[in-house]
Amino acid sequence: MNILGINAYHGDASASLIQNGQLVAAIEEERFTRIKHWAGFPTESIRYCLKVGEIVASDFDHIAISFNPQANLNRKLLFTLQNCPDLKSLLERFSKQSKSTSIQEKLAEACGCSTSDIRATIHNIEHHNSHIAGTFFVSPFEEAAILSIDGMGDFVSTVSAFGSETRLKYLSRTYYPHSLGYLYNAITLYLGFPAYGDEYKVMGLAAYGEPEYLEAMRRIIYPKGDSFELNLKYFTHHQQGIAMNWENGAPWVEPFHSLELEKFLGAMRQPGSELNQRHQNIAASLQAISEEIIFHLLNHLYEKVKSENLCLAGGVAMNSVANGKIPQHTPFKNVYIPPGAADNGTSFGAAFFVWNKMLQQPRQFLLNHGYWGSEFSHEECLIALENHDRKPIKLEREKLLNKVVDVLCAGKVVGWFQGRMEFGARALGNRSILADPRQNNMRDIINLKIKLREKFRPFAPSILEEKVSEYFEINISVPFMEKVFNIRPEKREQIPAVTHFDGTGRLQTVSRQTNPLYWDLINTFATRTGIPLLLNTSFNENEPIVRTPEEAIQCFLRTQMDVLVLGYYYLEREKKR
Repeated sequence: MNILGINAYHGDASASLIQNGQLVAAIEEERFTRIKHWAGFPTESIRYCLKVGEIVASDFDHIAISFNPQANLNRKLLFTLQNCPDLKSLLERFSKQSKSTSIQEKLAEACGCSTSDIRATIHNIEHHNSHIAGTFFVSPFEEAAILSIDGMGDFVSTVSAFGSETRLKYLSRTYYPHSLGYLYNAITLYLGFPAYGDEYKVMGLAAYGEPEYLEAMRRIIYPKGDSFELNLKYFTHHQQGIAMNWENGAPWVEPFHSLELEKFLGAMRQPGSELNQRHQNIAASLQAISEEIIFHLLNHLYEKVKSENLCLAGGVAMNSVANGKIPQHTPFKNVYIPPGAADNGTSFGAAFFVWNKMLQQPRQFLLNHGYWGSEFSHEECLIALENHDRKPIKLEREKLLNKVVDVLCAGKVVGWFQGRMEFGARALGNRSILADPRQNNMRDIINLKIKLREKFRPFAPSILEEKVSEYFEINISVPFMEKVFNIRPEKREQIPAVTHFDGTGRLQTVSRQTNPLYWDLINTFATRTGIPLLLNTSFNENEPIVRTPEEAIQCFLRTQMDVLVLGYYYLEREKKR
Protein backbone atom coordinates (compact mmCIF):
# COMPACT_ATOMS: atom_id res chain seq x y z
CA MET A 1 0.00 0.00 0.00
CA ASN A 2 1.29 3.46 -0.97
CA ILE A 3 0.32 6.55 1.01
CA LEU A 4 1.51 9.98 -0.13
CA GLY A 5 1.59 12.72 2.49
CA ILE A 6 1.63 16.39 1.50
CA ASN A 7 2.15 19.71 3.27
CA ALA A 8 0.88 22.18 0.66
CA TYR A 9 0.08 25.90 0.42
CA HIS A 10 2.02 26.67 3.57
CA GLY A 11 5.59 27.35 4.62
CA ASP A 12 7.96 24.37 4.50
CA ALA A 13 5.95 22.58 1.81
CA SER A 14 6.95 18.93 1.65
CA ALA A 15 5.98 15.42 0.57
CA SER A 16 6.52 11.97 2.08
CA LEU A 17 5.83 8.41 1.00
CA ILE A 18 4.82 5.46 3.18
CA GLN A 19 4.89 1.98 1.69
CA ASN A 20 3.26 -0.78 3.72
CA GLY A 21 3.62 1.24 6.89
CA GLN A 22 7.29 2.15 6.36
CA LEU A 23 8.53 5.65 5.58
CA VAL A 24 10.67 5.45 2.44
CA ALA A 25 11.00 9.10 1.36
CA ALA A 26 10.53 12.56 2.83
CA ILE A 27 11.76 15.85 1.44
CA GLU A 28 11.02 19.59 1.51
CA GLU A 29 10.25 21.54 -1.65
CA GLU A 30 12.77 24.24 -0.69
CA ARG A 31 15.59 21.80 -1.49
CA PHE A 32 14.53 21.86 -5.14
CA THR A 33 13.44 25.50 -5.52
CA ARG A 34 16.42 26.80 -3.47
CA ILE A 35 14.12 29.24 -1.66
CA LYS A 36 14.07 28.82 2.13
CA HIS A 37 10.77 27.68 3.66
CA TRP A 38 9.22 27.61 0.18
CA ALA A 39 5.43 27.73 0.27
CA GLY A 40 3.03 26.40 -2.32
CA PHE A 41 2.47 22.96 -3.82
CA PRO A 42 5.37 20.45 -3.42
CA THR A 43 5.56 19.36 -7.05
CA GLU A 44 9.22 18.28 -7.13
CA SER A 45 8.95 16.62 -3.74
CA ILE A 46 6.10 14.45 -5.01
CA ARG A 47 8.15 13.49 -8.07
CA TYR A 48 11.00 12.53 -5.77
CA CYS A 49 8.67 10.27 -3.77
CA LEU A 50 7.52 8.57 -6.97
CA LYS A 51 11.14 7.96 -7.96
CA VAL A 52 12.21 6.53 -4.61
CA GLY A 53 9.11 4.38 -4.33
CA GLU A 54 9.51 3.19 -7.93
CA ILE A 55 5.82 3.82 -8.56
CA VAL A 56 3.53 5.92 -10.76
CA ALA A 57 0.59 8.09 -9.78
CA SER A 58 -1.97 5.32 -10.27
CA ASP A 59 -0.15 3.29 -7.59
CA PHE A 60 -1.16 5.69 -4.81
CA ASP A 61 -3.82 4.12 -2.59
CA HIS A 62 -4.27 7.12 -0.31
CA ILE A 63 -3.18 10.77 -0.42
CA ALA A 64 -3.11 12.68 2.87
CA ILE A 65 -3.05 16.49 2.94
CA SER A 66 -2.14 18.13 6.24
CA PHE A 67 -4.90 20.70 6.46
CA ASN A 68 -8.68 20.46 6.53
CA PRO A 69 -10.78 23.48 5.48
CA GLN A 70 -13.83 21.92 7.13
CA ALA A 71 -12.24 21.63 10.58
CA ASN A 72 -13.58 23.81 13.40
CA LEU A 73 -16.10 25.58 11.16
CA ASN A 74 -18.39 26.45 14.06
CA ARG A 75 -15.51 28.07 15.91
CA LYS A 76 -14.52 30.04 12.82
CA LEU A 77 -18.07 31.27 12.31
CA LEU A 78 -18.47 32.26 15.97
CA PHE A 79 -15.17 34.16 15.95
CA THR A 80 -16.16 35.99 12.77
CA LEU A 81 -19.51 37.03 14.22
CA GLN A 82 -17.96 38.18 17.50
CA ASN A 83 -14.92 40.02 16.15
CA CYS A 84 -15.86 41.20 12.64
CA PRO A 85 -12.30 40.74 11.32
CA ASP A 86 -10.99 42.63 8.35
CA LEU A 87 -12.56 41.52 5.05
CA LYS A 88 -9.13 41.20 3.39
CA SER A 89 -7.96 38.69 5.99
CA LEU A 90 -11.11 36.63 5.49
CA LEU A 91 -10.56 36.57 1.73
CA GLU A 92 -6.93 35.49 2.18
CA ARG A 93 -8.00 32.65 4.45
CA PHE A 94 -10.71 31.56 2.03
CA SER A 95 -8.19 31.64 -0.84
CA LYS A 96 -5.93 29.08 0.86
CA GLN A 97 -8.83 26.84 1.79
CA SER A 98 -10.33 26.93 -1.70
CA LYS A 99 -7.06 25.61 -3.15
CA SER A 100 -7.73 22.21 -1.61
CA THR A 101 -10.36 21.68 -4.30
CA SER A 102 -7.65 21.78 -7.00
CA ILE A 103 -5.41 19.18 -5.34
CA GLN A 104 -6.21 16.50 -7.89
CA GLU A 105 -5.25 18.76 -10.80
CA LYS A 106 -1.98 19.78 -9.11
CA LEU A 107 -1.19 16.15 -8.34
CA ALA A 108 -1.76 15.15 -11.94
CA GLU A 109 0.55 17.96 -13.06
CA ALA A 110 3.25 16.88 -10.61
CA CYS A 111 2.97 13.23 -11.62
CA GLY A 112 2.82 13.91 -15.36
CA CYS A 113 -0.53 12.21 -15.82
CA SER A 114 -4.24 12.99 -16.17
CA THR A 115 -6.60 13.42 -13.24
CA SER A 116 -8.25 10.10 -14.15
CA ASP A 117 -4.96 8.38 -13.28
CA ILE A 118 -5.22 9.64 -9.69
CA ARG A 119 -7.32 6.83 -8.21
CA ALA A 120 -6.27 7.29 -4.62
CA THR A 121 -8.64 8.27 -1.84
CA ILE A 122 -7.79 11.85 -0.87
CA HIS A 123 -7.95 12.76 2.82
CA ASN A 124 -7.79 16.23 4.35
CA ILE A 125 -6.21 15.63 7.76
CA GLU A 126 -6.60 18.34 10.37
CA HIS A 127 -3.32 20.17 10.93
CA HIS A 128 -2.71 19.12 14.54
CA ASN A 129 -3.77 15.54 13.84
CA SER A 130 -0.91 15.52 11.33
CA HIS A 131 1.49 16.86 13.97
CA ILE A 132 0.30 14.36 16.57
CA ALA A 133 0.60 11.37 14.23
CA GLY A 134 3.99 12.65 13.03
CA THR A 135 5.40 12.39 16.53
CA PHE A 136 3.52 9.68 18.47
CA PHE A 137 2.94 7.07 15.76
CA VAL A 138 6.65 7.13 14.80
CA SER A 139 7.97 7.29 18.38
CA PRO A 140 9.43 4.43 20.46
CA PHE A 141 6.59 4.68 23.00
CA GLU A 142 3.60 2.33 23.23
CA GLU A 143 1.83 5.06 25.17
CA ALA A 144 2.66 8.71 25.76
CA ALA A 145 1.38 12.18 26.49
CA ILE A 146 1.31 14.31 23.32
CA LEU A 147 1.54 18.08 22.88
CA SER A 148 1.23 19.75 19.50
CA ILE A 149 1.99 23.46 19.76
CA ASP A 150 2.65 25.96 16.97
CA GLY A 151 1.45 29.20 15.43
CA MET A 152 -1.91 28.21 14.02
CA GLY A 153 -3.33 25.36 11.99
CA ASP A 154 -6.99 24.90 11.09
CA PHE A 155 -7.92 27.55 13.68
CA VAL A 156 -6.10 25.77 16.54
CA SER A 157 -2.70 26.60 18.04
CA THR A 158 -2.31 23.90 20.69
CA VAL A 159 -3.63 20.38 21.24
CA SER A 160 -2.88 17.99 24.08
CA ALA A 161 -3.67 14.30 23.84
CA PHE A 162 -2.83 10.84 25.11
CA GLY A 163 -1.74 8.09 22.74
CA SER A 164 -1.86 4.34 23.29
CA GLU A 165 -0.89 2.03 20.42
CA THR A 166 -3.04 3.46 17.58
CA ARG A 167 -5.62 5.13 19.86
CA LEU A 168 -5.71 8.87 20.52
CA LYS A 169 -7.59 10.61 23.31
CA TYR A 170 -7.81 14.38 22.91
CA LEU A 171 -7.61 16.35 26.14
CA SER A 172 -7.54 20.08 25.34
CA ARG A 173 -7.42 22.58 22.49
CA THR A 174 -6.43 26.24 22.33
CA TYR A 175 -8.18 28.12 19.54
CA TYR A 176 -7.44 31.20 17.47
CA PRO A 177 -6.42 33.94 18.26
CA HIS A 178 -4.44 32.63 21.26
CA SER A 179 -1.08 31.17 20.30
CA LEU A 180 2.36 30.88 21.86
CA GLY A 181 3.80 30.48 18.36
CA TYR A 182 2.18 33.77 17.33
CA LEU A 183 3.71 35.50 20.37
CA TYR A 184 7.20 34.28 19.49
CA ASN A 185 6.65 35.25 15.84
CA ALA A 186 5.34 38.71 16.76
CA ILE A 187 8.29 39.49 19.03
CA THR A 188 10.73 38.09 16.45
CA LEU A 189 9.34 40.57 13.91
CA TYR A 190 9.32 43.34 16.52
CA LEU A 191 13.03 42.64 17.19
CA GLY A 192 13.81 43.26 13.51
CA PHE A 193 14.17 39.70 12.22
CA PRO A 194 11.77 39.74 9.26
CA ALA A 195 12.34 36.41 7.51
CA TYR A 196 9.92 33.53 7.94
CA GLY A 197 11.39 31.13 10.49
CA ASP A 198 13.73 33.65 12.16
CA GLU A 199 12.52 32.65 15.63
CA TYR A 200 15.62 30.49 16.06
CA LYS A 201 17.76 33.63 15.81
CA VAL A 202 15.90 35.16 18.74
CA MET A 203 16.34 31.93 20.71
CA GLY A 204 20.10 32.18 20.13
CA LEU A 205 20.14 35.88 20.99
CA ALA A 206 18.33 35.19 24.27
CA ALA A 207 21.46 33.59 25.76
CA TYR A 208 23.15 37.00 25.74
CA GLY A 209 20.40 38.77 27.67
CA GLU A 210 18.72 38.85 31.06
CA PRO A 211 14.94 38.41 31.49
CA GLU A 212 14.50 42.05 32.49
CA TYR A 213 11.09 42.19 30.79
CA LEU A 214 9.69 38.93 32.16
CA GLU A 215 6.99 40.66 34.23
CA ALA A 216 5.98 42.62 31.14
CA MET A 217 5.78 39.40 29.15
CA ARG A 218 3.56 37.91 31.85
CA ARG A 219 1.05 40.64 31.08
CA ILE A 220 1.20 39.83 27.36
CA ILE A 221 0.64 36.08 27.76
CA TYR A 222 -0.50 34.20 30.85
CA PRO A 223 -1.73 30.75 31.95
CA LYS A 224 -5.47 30.14 32.05
CA GLY A 225 -6.67 26.81 33.38
CA ASP A 226 -4.79 24.08 31.57
CA SER A 227 -4.05 26.44 28.66
CA PHE A 228 -3.09 30.12 28.20
CA GLU A 229 -4.30 33.36 26.66
CA LEU A 230 -2.76 36.31 24.87
CA ASN A 231 -3.58 39.84 26.00
CA LEU A 232 -5.00 40.87 22.66
CA LYS A 233 -4.51 44.60 23.17
CA TYR A 234 -0.86 44.03 22.23
CA PHE A 235 -1.72 42.41 18.87
CA THR A 236 -3.73 43.13 15.73
CA HIS A 237 -4.18 39.67 14.16
CA HIS A 238 -7.56 39.01 15.75
CA GLN A 239 -9.05 42.12 14.10
CA GLN A 240 -6.96 42.79 11.02
CA GLY A 241 -5.62 39.32 10.32
CA ILE A 242 -1.95 38.83 9.45
CA ALA A 243 -0.62 40.03 6.12
CA MET A 244 1.22 37.01 4.74
CA ASN A 245 2.02 35.27 1.50
CA TRP A 246 2.11 31.53 0.75
CA GLU A 247 2.29 31.79 -3.04
CA ASN A 248 5.05 29.74 -4.68
CA GLY A 249 8.02 31.42 -3.05
CA ALA A 250 9.54 32.47 0.24
CA PRO A 251 6.70 32.94 2.73
CA TRP A 252 6.58 36.27 4.48
CA VAL A 253 4.63 37.68 7.40
CA GLU A 254 4.11 41.36 8.21
CA PRO A 255 4.45 42.56 11.83
CA PHE A 256 1.20 42.19 13.75
CA HIS A 257 1.91 43.73 17.14
CA SER A 258 -0.13 46.80 18.12
CA LEU A 259 1.09 50.24 19.06
CA GLU A 260 0.37 49.29 22.66
CA LEU A 261 3.24 46.81 22.53
CA GLU A 262 5.69 49.53 21.49
CA LYS A 263 4.40 51.79 24.24
CA PHE A 264 5.00 48.92 26.63
CA LEU A 265 8.40 47.59 25.43
CA GLY A 266 9.78 50.50 23.41
CA ALA A 267 10.21 51.14 19.71
CA MET A 268 10.47 48.26 17.25
CA ARG A 269 14.00 47.53 16.04
CA GLN A 270 14.48 48.11 12.33
CA PRO A 271 15.95 45.17 10.40
CA GLY A 272 19.71 45.49 10.02
CA SER A 273 20.15 48.08 12.75
CA GLU A 274 22.39 47.56 15.76
CA LEU A 275 21.41 44.95 18.34
CA ASN A 276 21.73 46.37 21.85
CA GLN A 277 21.29 45.07 25.38
CA ARG A 278 17.59 45.97 25.42
CA HIS A 279 16.98 43.74 22.42
CA GLN A 280 18.94 40.91 24.03
CA ASN A 281 16.96 41.29 27.24
CA ILE A 282 13.64 41.25 25.40
CA ALA A 283 14.75 38.07 23.63
CA ALA A 284 15.72 36.52 26.98
CA SER A 285 12.39 37.54 28.47
CA LEU A 286 10.47 36.09 25.53
CA GLN A 287 12.34 32.81 25.90
CA ALA A 288 11.68 32.77 29.65
CA ILE A 289 7.92 33.35 29.32
CA SER A 290 7.70 30.78 26.53
CA GLU A 291 9.30 28.21 28.81
CA GLU A 292 6.89 29.12 31.60
CA ILE A 293 3.89 28.57 29.32
CA ILE A 294 5.28 25.31 27.87
CA PHE A 295 5.99 23.88 31.33
CA HIS A 296 2.54 25.01 32.54
CA LEU A 297 0.93 23.10 29.66
CA LEU A 298 3.07 20.04 30.25
CA ASN A 299 2.53 19.87 33.99
CA HIS A 300 -1.24 20.04 33.51
CA LEU A 301 -0.96 17.40 30.80
CA TYR A 302 1.00 15.09 33.09
CA GLU A 303 -1.65 15.38 35.79
CA LYS A 304 -4.21 14.08 33.29
CA VAL A 305 -2.21 11.13 31.92
CA LYS A 306 0.45 10.22 34.53
CA SER A 307 2.84 8.97 31.85
CA GLU A 308 6.56 9.72 31.92
CA ASN A 309 6.69 9.59 28.10
CA LEU A 310 6.11 12.74 26.07
CA CYS A 311 5.85 13.32 22.32
CA LEU A 312 6.17 16.91 21.07
CA ALA A 313 5.46 18.45 17.67
CA GLY A 314 4.63 21.80 16.08
CA GLY A 315 6.76 24.84 15.38
CA VAL A 316 7.18 25.62 19.10
CA ALA A 317 8.68 22.14 19.52
CA MET A 318 11.65 23.50 17.54
CA ASN A 319 12.57 25.53 20.64
CA SER A 320 15.55 23.37 21.54
CA VAL A 321 16.41 25.44 24.62
CA ALA A 322 13.02 24.79 26.20
CA ASN A 323 13.08 21.14 25.11
CA GLY A 324 16.27 20.46 27.03
CA LYS A 325 14.73 21.77 30.26
CA ILE A 326 11.58 19.63 30.20
CA PRO A 327 12.90 16.87 32.53
CA GLN A 328 13.95 19.49 35.11
CA HIS A 329 10.64 21.39 35.11
CA THR A 330 8.07 18.64 34.54
CA PRO A 331 7.66 14.98 35.57
CA PHE A 332 8.30 13.79 31.99
CA LYS A 333 11.49 11.73 31.75
CA ASN A 334 11.44 10.51 28.14
CA VAL A 335 10.86 13.12 25.43
CA TYR A 336 10.55 12.29 21.71
CA ILE A 337 10.64 15.03 19.06
CA PRO A 338 10.89 13.95 15.41
CA PRO A 339 13.02 15.55 12.69
CA GLY A 340 10.75 18.02 10.96
CA ALA A 341 8.71 18.72 14.09
CA ALA A 342 7.49 21.90 12.38
CA ASP A 343 5.06 21.98 9.46
CA ASN A 344 7.43 20.16 7.09
CA GLY A 345 6.84 17.01 9.16
CA THR A 346 3.06 17.19 8.72
CA SER A 347 3.51 15.48 5.35
CA PHE A 348 4.59 12.18 6.92
CA GLY A 349 2.35 12.88 9.93
CA ALA A 350 -0.74 13.05 7.72
CA ALA A 351 0.30 9.84 5.96
CA PHE A 352 0.79 7.98 9.25
CA PHE A 353 -2.56 9.31 10.53
CA VAL A 354 -4.20 7.58 7.58
CA TRP A 355 -2.18 4.37 8.03
CA ASN A 356 -2.37 3.96 11.81
CA LYS A 357 -5.55 5.80 12.79
CA MET A 358 -7.93 5.67 9.84
CA LEU A 359 -6.89 2.27 8.48
CA GLN A 360 -6.16 0.92 11.98
CA GLN A 361 -2.91 -0.68 10.91
CA PRO A 362 -0.56 -1.63 13.78
CA ARG A 363 2.45 0.57 14.45
CA GLN A 364 5.58 -0.99 12.99
CA PHE A 365 7.84 1.93 12.14
CA LEU A 366 10.29 3.85 14.34
CA LEU A 367 11.59 7.19 13.06
CA ASN A 368 15.12 7.00 14.52
CA HIS A 369 17.06 8.86 11.83
CA GLY A 370 16.49 11.75 9.44
CA TYR A 371 18.12 10.51 6.22
CA TRP A 372 15.16 10.37 3.82
CA GLY A 373 16.22 12.75 1.04
CA SER A 374 18.14 12.74 -2.23
CA GLU A 375 21.22 10.55 -2.71
CA PHE A 376 23.91 10.68 -5.39
CA SER A 377 26.46 8.11 -6.48
CA HIS A 378 30.23 8.62 -6.31
CA GLU A 379 30.20 8.77 -10.12
CA GLU A 380 27.68 11.62 -10.09
CA CYS A 381 29.86 13.47 -7.59
CA LEU A 382 32.89 13.06 -9.86
CA ILE A 383 31.00 14.27 -12.95
CA ALA A 384 29.90 17.40 -11.09
CA LEU A 385 33.48 18.13 -10.03
CA GLU A 386 34.81 17.56 -13.56
CA ASN A 387 32.16 19.93 -14.92
CA HIS A 388 33.89 22.61 -12.83
CA ASP A 389 37.33 21.57 -14.07
CA ARG A 390 38.26 20.31 -10.62
CA LYS A 391 40.59 17.39 -10.12
CA PRO A 392 39.74 15.75 -6.81
CA ILE A 393 41.54 12.88 -5.12
CA LYS A 394 39.62 9.63 -4.70
CA LEU A 395 40.34 8.07 -1.33
CA GLU A 396 39.26 4.77 0.14
CA ARG A 397 37.25 4.96 3.33
CA GLU A 398 40.01 4.78 5.95
CA LYS A 399 42.35 7.09 4.05
CA LEU A 400 39.50 9.56 3.54
CA LEU A 401 38.65 9.61 7.24
CA ASN A 402 42.26 10.15 8.25
CA LYS A 403 42.79 12.85 5.62
CA VAL A 404 39.72 14.77 6.76
CA VAL A 405 40.83 14.54 10.39
CA ASP A 406 44.27 15.82 9.33
CA VAL A 407 42.81 19.00 7.89
CA LEU A 408 40.28 19.45 10.73
CA CYS A 409 43.15 19.32 13.24
CA ALA A 410 44.98 21.88 11.12
CA GLY A 411 42.08 24.32 11.62
CA LYS A 412 40.50 23.82 8.22
CA VAL A 413 36.74 23.95 7.52
CA VAL A 414 35.30 20.97 5.63
CA GLY A 415 32.17 20.68 3.52
CA TRP A 416 30.96 17.09 4.03
CA PHE A 417 28.48 15.64 1.50
CA GLN A 418 27.47 11.99 1.94
CA GLY A 419 24.55 9.61 1.44
CA ARG A 420 20.90 10.58 1.67
CA MET A 421 20.08 14.18 2.57
CA GLU A 422 18.54 14.96 5.93
CA PHE A 423 14.86 15.85 6.36
CA GLY A 424 14.17 18.88 8.52
CA ALA A 425 16.00 22.03 9.47
CA ARG A 426 19.09 20.39 10.98
CA ALA A 427 22.10 18.98 9.15
CA LEU A 428 22.82 15.66 10.82
CA GLY A 429 26.11 14.66 9.25
CA ASN A 430 25.27 14.07 5.58
CA ARG A 431 25.05 17.69 4.37
CA SER A 432 27.26 19.35 6.97
CA ILE A 433 30.05 21.87 7.37
CA LEU A 434 32.51 20.46 9.92
CA ALA A 435 35.29 21.96 12.00
CA ASP A 436 37.46 21.36 15.06
CA PRO A 437 35.47 22.30 18.21
CA ARG A 438 38.70 23.05 20.09
CA GLN A 439 39.48 26.16 18.01
CA ASN A 440 38.62 29.35 19.94
CA ASN A 441 38.00 31.44 16.84
CA MET A 442 36.23 28.81 14.75
CA ARG A 443 32.71 30.10 15.41
CA ASP A 444 33.62 33.58 14.20
CA ILE A 445 35.45 32.18 11.17
CA ILE A 446 32.43 30.16 10.00
CA ASN A 447 29.83 32.81 10.83
CA LEU A 448 31.68 35.65 9.12
CA LYS A 449 33.55 33.97 6.26
CA ILE A 450 31.37 31.03 5.28
CA LYS A 451 27.81 31.29 6.61
CA LEU A 452 27.76 35.11 6.38
CA ARG A 453 25.44 35.49 9.34
CA GLU A 454 25.19 37.14 12.76
CA LYS A 455 28.17 36.67 15.11
CA PHE A 456 25.98 35.50 18.00
CA ARG A 457 24.71 32.42 16.17
CA PRO A 458 25.95 29.18 17.80
CA PHE A 459 27.04 25.87 16.31
CA ALA A 460 26.14 22.35 17.35
CA PRO A 461 28.35 19.56 18.66
CA SER A 462 27.94 16.16 16.99
CA ILE A 463 29.08 13.65 19.59
CA LEU A 464 29.44 9.87 19.65
CA GLU A 465 26.34 8.71 21.52
CA GLU A 466 28.52 6.50 23.73
CA LYS A 467 30.37 9.58 25.05
CA VAL A 468 27.49 11.96 25.81
CA SER A 469 27.71 11.86 29.60
CA GLU A 470 31.42 12.71 29.51
CA TYR A 471 30.67 16.15 28.04
CA PHE A 472 27.04 16.88 28.93
CA GLU A 473 25.11 16.82 32.17
CA ILE A 474 22.77 14.15 30.78
CA ASN A 475 23.10 10.71 29.23
CA ILE A 476 20.42 10.30 26.58
CA SER A 477 20.18 9.94 22.82
CA VAL A 478 19.43 13.20 20.94
CA PRO A 479 19.69 12.20 17.27
CA PHE A 480 17.91 15.17 15.69
CA MET A 481 19.72 18.08 17.38
CA GLU A 482 16.40 19.00 19.01
CA LYS A 483 17.51 19.74 22.57
CA VAL A 484 19.98 22.07 24.29
CA PHE A 485 21.79 20.92 27.42
CA ASN A 486 24.45 22.18 29.79
CA ILE A 487 27.98 21.23 28.84
CA ARG A 488 29.96 20.05 31.86
CA PRO A 489 31.85 23.09 33.25
CA GLU A 490 35.20 21.30 33.19
CA LYS A 491 34.76 20.50 29.48
CA ARG A 492 33.75 23.93 28.20
CA GLU A 493 37.28 25.22 27.68
CA GLN A 494 38.13 22.11 25.67
CA ILE A 495 35.35 22.74 23.10
CA PRO A 496 34.82 26.53 22.94
CA ALA A 497 33.59 26.56 19.33
CA VAL A 498 30.43 24.61 20.24
CA THR A 499 29.89 25.98 23.75
CA HIS A 500 27.25 28.68 23.70
CA PHE A 501 27.60 31.92 25.65
CA ASP A 502 25.63 30.46 28.57
CA GLY A 503 27.59 27.20 28.76
CA THR A 504 25.13 25.09 26.78
CA GLY A 505 25.25 23.19 23.50
CA ARG A 506 22.58 22.09 21.02
CA LEU A 507 23.36 18.42 21.10
CA GLN A 508 23.35 15.84 18.31
CA THR A 509 24.22 12.29 19.29
CA VAL A 510 25.58 10.18 16.46
CA SER A 511 24.71 6.49 16.25
CA ARG A 512 26.97 3.91 14.62
CA GLN A 513 23.83 2.09 13.48
CA THR A 514 22.11 4.97 11.68
CA ASN A 515 25.15 6.83 10.29
CA PRO A 516 28.25 4.60 10.41
CA LEU A 517 30.42 6.83 8.19
CA TYR A 518 29.84 9.98 10.26
CA TRP A 519 30.33 7.97 13.47
CA ASP A 520 33.63 6.66 12.13
CA LEU A 521 34.78 10.17 11.20
CA ILE A 522 34.09 11.48 14.70
CA ASN A 523 35.68 8.40 16.23
CA THR A 524 38.80 8.90 14.10
CA PHE A 525 38.95 12.50 15.35
CA ALA A 526 38.50 11.23 18.93
CA THR A 527 41.32 8.70 18.54
CA ARG A 528 43.61 11.48 17.36
CA THR A 529 42.59 14.25 19.77
CA GLY A 530 40.75 12.66 22.69
CA ILE A 531 37.67 14.77 21.81
CA PRO A 532 34.72 12.59 20.63
CA LEU A 533 32.81 15.35 18.89
CA LEU A 534 32.92 17.77 15.95
CA LEU A 535 31.47 21.18 15.23
CA ASN A 536 28.57 20.62 12.84
CA THR A 537 26.51 23.19 10.96
CA SER A 538 24.36 22.91 7.86
CA PHE A 539 26.00 22.84 4.44
CA ASN A 540 24.60 26.09 3.03
CA GLU A 541 25.13 29.82 2.93
CA ASN A 542 21.89 31.81 3.38
CA GLU A 543 20.00 29.21 1.34
CA PRO A 544 18.38 25.83 1.95
CA ILE A 545 20.73 22.96 2.79
CA VAL A 546 22.48 21.79 -0.39
CA ARG A 547 20.81 18.83 -2.09
CA THR A 548 23.00 18.00 -5.09
CA PRO A 549 26.77 17.74 -5.69
CA GLU A 550 26.49 20.77 -7.98
CA GLU A 551 24.97 22.89 -5.20
CA ALA A 552 27.66 21.71 -2.78
CA ILE A 553 30.40 22.71 -5.23
CA GLN A 554 28.86 26.13 -5.83
CA CYS A 555 28.60 26.77 -2.08
CA PHE A 556 32.22 25.65 -1.62
CA LEU A 557 33.47 27.95 -4.40
CA ARG A 558 31.65 31.10 -3.29
CA THR A 559 32.60 30.81 0.39
CA GLN A 560 35.92 30.39 2.17
CA MET A 561 35.54 26.70 2.96
CA ASP A 562 38.93 24.96 2.82
CA VAL A 563 38.00 21.42 1.82
CA LEU A 564 35.13 19.74 0.00
CA VAL A 565 34.36 16.03 0.35
CA LEU A 566 31.78 14.60 -2.06
CA GLY A 567 31.36 10.91 -1.38
CA TYR A 568 34.90 9.52 -1.53
CA TYR A 569 36.22 12.47 -3.55
CA TYR A 570 38.41 14.96 -1.71
CA LEU A 571 39.12 18.49 -2.97
CA GLU A 572 41.16 21.26 -1.36
CA ARG A 573 40.74 24.92 -2.21
CA GLU A 574 43.38 26.05 -4.67
CA LYS A 575 45.98 28.27 -3.06
CA LYS A 576 46.17 31.81 -4.40
CA ARG A 577 49.40 32.58 -6.20
